[in-house]
Amino acid sequence: MAIVVVLAGTWLGYQKLADNSCSGQIKLSVAAATEIAPAVERAAQQWTTGGAQVNGTCVAVTVTGVASGTMASAIASKHGVTLTGLGAASKTALPDVWIADSNTWLMRLRSEASGFSPTDGKSVATSPVVVAMPKKIAEGIGWPTRKLGWNDLLKKMTTGNSLRTGIVEPTRDAAGLAGLLALGSAAGGGLEGKARQVGALRALAAGSSSLREDLLQKFPRSDDPADLAGSIGAAPLSEEDVVAYNADNPTVPLAALYLDPQPPSLDYPYLVMPEADLTKSAAATGLREALQQTSFKNELAKVGLRAPDGTWGAGFAAPTGAPEATPGATAPTTGTQGAGAAGLDAGSINRALGSWAAITLPGRVLAVFDVSGSMKTKVPTAGNIDRAAVTRAAALQGLTLFDDKWEVGTWVFSTNMDGDKPYKEIVPITPLTSGRAKLQASVSSITPKDGGNTGLYDTALAAYKSVQQGWVPGRVNTVLLFTDGKNENADGISRATLISELKKLNDPTKPVRMVIVGIGTGVDAGELEAITAATSAGGVFIAPDPAKISDIFLEAISSRSGAR
Repeated sequence: MAIVVVLAGTWLGYQKLADNSCSGQIKLSVAAATEIAPAVERAAQQWTTGGAQVNGTCVAVTVTGVASGTMASAIASKHGVTLTGLGAASKTALPDVWIADSNTWLMRLRSEASGFSPTDGKSVATSPVVVAMPKKIAEGIGWPTRKLGWNDLLKKMTTGNSLRTGIVEPTRDAAGLAGLLALGSAAGGGLEGKARQVGALRALAAGSSSLREDLLQKFPRSDDPADLAGSIGAAPLSEEDVVAYNADNPTVPLAALYLDPQPPSLDYPYLVMPEADLTKSAAATGLREALQQTSFKNELAKVGLRAPDGTWGAGFAAPTGAPEATPGATAPTTGTQGAGAAGLDAGSINRALGSWAAITLPGRVLAVFDVSGSMKTKVPTAGNIDRAAVTRAAALQGLTLFDDKWEVGTWVFSTNMDGDKPYKEIVPITPLTSGRAKLQASVSSITPKDGGNTGLYDTALAAYKSVQQGWVPGRVNTVLLFTDGKNENADGISRATLISELKKLNDPTKPVRMVIVGIGTGVDAGELEAITAATSAGGVFIAPDPAKISDIFLEAISSRSGAR
């Protein structure tokens, strides 16, 4: 019996026919995460040889294994944006269907490119995120009888360097990102929580790898104490990674630790790309239906993956201690609007990546602070301290995250701060290796000016020029400007002049990001967006509640192409 996809307008249905005759050919291209690609290819072959049709036209499916980060980078490039940590896109052709390893890629893409709107979005597989650990080390901390949590791992990481950890760059790897989010949650809030988080991030960064295959090579190859001591002892990976690693019968197998609370699993969303026409979309729906059959569950088991509900098929090599159904598994329908499991959203992802970027990605930043009189406005949601105080706290917190590879400078602005100039340099852009204490002192001393107005336009232009003149290759050169108001400077330049000058200064060989953080409800979003739009890269991030500025600050740091 042949399965035929019937296309009538936008209505899709399925009919079983007595023969499998068809004519012509609809070519459906599928890019799937490398680990699931073999299973998808086998299922697609079974589907097409069984007589897959759309309105009497045969369907041919081509499945290509592509790393999810590579495809995300290509999609971002098509939309004129980049994702943190991915860099320039390779020349990867966009498919009709993309099966990413995680819905977090969709959330990240939509936070930067709102025009990216794939359809379908149903999960076709899942793999829990675990902590992979050499079996001997795992047994030493109580596995498999003792139930362990992310707090236990955090303590091991930050107490006396007793456990060397690694991670695949969370900007490039969904399992690494899930581990980063879980550790951040375990660290807790407040100053003590932030200190724990910084310690954990630095420990992870010391053993990080750009590629999963490289990280796996860092695990020990023997039980020799010297080998164990010189290798990484733990890393957040997917269950599938552990299954695949152990399938080669290594001398030192990996244990999979399912830590509490279980983070969202990799959920393998089935995304029909916006460019697919109605006929290809119908064929794509037919293929996805084929991937929901029991036979595909068994194909998934062969490659170390589970069904969307967390159960597994015949022949699955379950690691010791693996739950039969995973609490963190995503429901079969993940949707395409960027919503995630367990309350995960683009904001929490971007804040986590902002923390990671501050630790690991070298940056050169001129931080420019509004000290106009309105910065004395009290913030009821922050204990009634003023806007300047919450901004100082956010900036100081950011400085604790920044690695010594960063260079940072500080300016303040209002009106008549340095003669007729509305801005004043406090500390020139300085390497944190030598200038961290001076920079912390400069931020701590930021005080609003009584009666001062907001010389925004002149300051933005001067700051951009300053960063561009001192531009350093190999770093993200950025103006990071904080303001709570609109331009109010009768003696200054106009908006038209500012935009015209910024466009003239745009130099693709020396890109400068203009990032503006708006504080409170008094800012003019249109005004700020007009400024950043005149530059080659950047974005506007607004905190209507100034008490939330720390979160907005991390989102701004994580962005590499803006939030417009």
